[in-house]
Amino acid sequence: MKFYPEKCRIADESMKPFIDADELWEHLNSARPSKSQVRDIIAKSLDKQRLNLSEVAALCAATDPDLVEEIKEGARQLKQRVYGNRIVLFAPLYIGNHCVNSCEYCGFRADNKEQVRTTLSDTDLRQQVEALEDSGQKRLILVYGEHPKYYTPEFIAHTVREVYGVKKGHGEIRRVNINAAPLDIEGFRTVKEAGIGTYQIFQETYHPDVYARFHRAGMKRDYAWRLTSLDRAQEAGIDDVGIGALMGLYDWRFEVMGLVRHTNHLEACYNVGPHTISFPRIKSASGLSIPDEHFVSDEDMVRLVAILRLAVPYTGMILTAREPAHVRQQVMQFGVSQIDGGTKLEIGAYSQQDTDAQDLNREQFKINDDRTLSDVIDDLVSHDYLPSFCTACYRLGRTGEHFMEFSVPGFIKRYCTPNAVLTLTEYLEDYANPTVRDKGYRLIDRTLGDIDDANNVAEIRQRIQRIQRGERDLYF
Repeated sequence: MKFYPEKCRIADESMKPFIDADELWEHLNSARPSKSQVRDIIAKSLDKQRLNLSEVAALCAATDPDLVEEIKEGARQLKQRVYGNRIVLFAPLYIGNHCVNSCEYCGFRADNKEQVRTTLSDTDLRQQVEALEDSGQKRLILVYGEHPKYYTPEFIAHTVREVYGVKKGHGEIRRVNINAAPLDIEGFRTVKEAGIGTYQIFQETYHPDVYARFHRAGMKRDYAWRLTSLDRAQEAGIDDVGIGALMGLYDWRFEVMGLVRHTNHLEACYNVGPHTISFPRIKSASGLSIPDEHFVSDEDMVRLVAILRLAVPYTGMILTAREPAHVRQQVMQFGVSQIDGGTKLEIGAYSQQDTDAQDLNREQFKINDDRTLSDVIDDLVSHDYLPSFCTACYRLGRTGEHFMEFSVPGFIKRYCTPNAVLTLTEYLEDYANPTVRDKGYRLIDRTLGDIDDANNVAEIRQRIQRIQRGERDLYF
């Protein structure tokens, strides 16, 4: 069995493939957890300590229904302790769907002749952003097909600057994240200079042989180049990165182990793990034909989310609109901290009036939660979740190691809850219908009632009043 050091030597350990499939499977196959062992692991996580691979494997191997419920309950408690009731909101914006890859699970793949190819012009891009601002969005993730026309860091940086430059009324995009192809170090530096938030790259599957099976052609076929991409991002100064695996390509337990191993690697080499982990499930796409031998059920989806929450207490977890609303409502309580709302994947759809019917020949995959942002926020506040559009940490330099300095001791609640309240106040004043506005303010009152620091509450209320008088972008 191959064990990796807690702290790696940058020159020796980074930029090299760090996934040993046999090691991960040995952990999984040797796991025979007792009830007491599982309970001790849950207790360790609730003490806000990251789990090691053997402990994660033990949670994956725990199939007794009572233990599974204890794992879920532990994850629910941990999420509440670390994140409270906040849910961060964002929207994806697809820039273009030209692609040279042939990923079997993706509607954008090069050999899909039914896909209608298009790229947003600068004018188109500004129209999309205006439409998103009109709905109340403040955080976007820009998504690009893997194609030479998008692969240049200059193109990505240009689109980021275009988005930041769009202001309509009180609307503005305050944070732009990126989901795009891996770059070299200089390329990542160029993109960083445009002021991005998180650079997100999904490995899709951490098993090298399975990866080769699903990525037979195109730039993406190089497993090692993709696996080490976020090392290059870190070397370029991007200390805010996101990882992910596409659930359904391979055994979900192995992918959970791969995600934790990737987290361990980044923490060992750069003193900070990924800012976010994503775990989308395979959904319908144009021309899709994927074997269902590794199908992830709703029950398994809840389990893997709960295990990931316990494994990495301080890492954000994203659940997208691939999942139907009822699944998102169930899964959120066990670890999810970010969701998208008002999502449209058809390129150019945000500014179109009639987009009720999804066209898979213009999308990467099918979404299953097509509610408007207003409907998503209404549902969140109705279930006592606090919607947040906060971007304060990124603009104040609380990222990477600095973020961990605040978040690991739990001090981040001093900032996150107040900032969530302030960004929700902006939404209620500028975009909410009367019903959502009333529900939102009642939730804010309940939230402030749960804060012990009277001076802090007084300052928050003062800033709420300033927003109601017309000021914007107030944050701690």
